[in-house]
Amino acid sequence: MGNKGLRRGFGAAAKVAILKRHLIGKEEVSRICEELKMHPNQFYDWQKQFFENGVKAFEADEKRVETKLREQVAALEAKLQRKDSVLAELMDEHVTLKKNFGEI
Repeated sequence: MGNKGLRRGFGAAAKVAILKRHLIGKEEVSRICEELKMHPNQFYDWQKQFFENGVKAFEADEKRVETKLREQVAALEAKLQRKDSVLAELMDEHVTLKKNFGEI
């Protein structure tokens, strides 16, 4: 029996490294595929998938920034709430003092 039906698996990092050889290293697709004993269509499928999903690599950064900004907003809102609470207490004390001195 031959190896027919057995597939060799390339992990995500290996696929990116293979694509990088062509995109950055300017190696010919045919040379890479020949060396790795893979069909060029497989290479081009990976390339298509890479570019279609490339946005996800940057979305993580955007989500971190958004999360950080949401945390900052929440902290500022809490600080504002405390300020309003302290100000309300001070105003109550001020009104009480004015009443005690007969100014109101």
